[in-house]
Amino acid sequence: MLFRFVATIGGLTAISRILGFTRDILMTAFMGAGWVADCFVVAFKLPNFFRRLFAEGAFNAAFVPLFSEKLGPGDQKSDQSGDQKGDLTEPAKQFVEETYSVMLLVLFAFVGLVEIFMPWVMLVLANGFTDDPAKFDLAVTLTRITFPYLMLISLVSLLGGVLNSLQKFAAVAATPILLNLSIIGGLLALYDVLPTPGHALSVGVTLGGVVQFFWLAIALRRSGIALRWRRPRLTPGVKRLLVLMAPVALGAGAMQVNLLVDIIIASFLPEGSLSFLFYADRLNQLPIGIVGVAIGTAVLPMLSRQLTDGDDATAMQTLNRSIEIGLFFAVPAAVALMIIPGPLIAALFERGAFDAADTAMTAAAL
Repeated sequence: MLFRFVATIGGLTAISRILGFTRDILMTAFMGAGWVADCFVVAFKLPNFFRRLFAEGAFNAAFVPLFSEKLGPGDQKSDQSGDQKGDLTEPAKQFVEETYSVMLLVLFAFVGLVEIFMPWVMLVLANGFTDDPAKFDLAVTLTRITFPYLMLISLVSLLGGVLNSLQKFAAVAATPILLNLSIIGGLLALYDVLPTPGHALSVGVTLGGVVQFFWLAIALRRSGIALRWRRPRLTPGVKRLLVLMAPVALGAGAMQVNLLVDIIIASFLPEGSLSFLFYADRLNQLPIGIVGVAIGTAVLPMLSRQLTDGDDATAMQTLNRSIEIGLFFAVPAAVALMIIPGPLIAALFERGAFDAADTAMTAAAL
């Protein structure tokens, strides 16, 4: 069962990665590795920093086990058509609705404040851009366009956590496909309408968040789960969620802060440095997304249920199989990225505004 779940998630993730590389190929062709590309990298990374820190990292790690505890024995049983029943126990449904209401309020306030103070945020994040006022202003504008994506993708993480806990992985695994399609569509449709290709890409990012949210909301309704709005309150369940999130956010923060430090340092380096790092990281993220994220997504709800049921032996077996599957694919991928970075970068990106010198710099970063 574990391998089947991993294969489903990994297969859909592979499709998403192919579309992601299509997106990146178009980005390099339209923008190359110049200052507009650097500004978009900053605009894309800032909401994704908070997404990885809180939404996908700390939130999922805390929410899925708590939600799994509240599921009744019949919540994961299949009916004769093979679909799982969507009727949740009242405690499980109440917990989701309380979490949703508090998240929406907090995210709306946070996104609003960052939008207002974006120039000051950019002074910290990309201080090296201040020597070029046009570059600095573009970074502020593009980040203001992309930052609402944080609120949308955080709510997507909540809805996805519910579906994953019910072992409905396909709809959630397909959400990155929708994001990549939105970004590609935004670039192709708007690149000659808006001032720069960076504007078109930024609009595509936020539009992708909207599409992902409605996609999972519809998936929940089709599963028979209709959530309703509750007055935001710090109930015992929400407080427990926040307590569990805190150490995970602190631990994940070390790695995510490193990514911000990369941006801060690279903003002082020659033009294109942020783009070289970004394109190199796209290849580095391929095995992480297809293998690591797929395994983690499939294993977390399984481990939560097994540990909740007191079945420690099965949980340990599940964890061991996960590590074996991960190493089987990740070790050869790491070797390939170290041995042949140049040909990989050239085959994927060297066209249009992206020349051989850009390939050499990106390959060195990879």
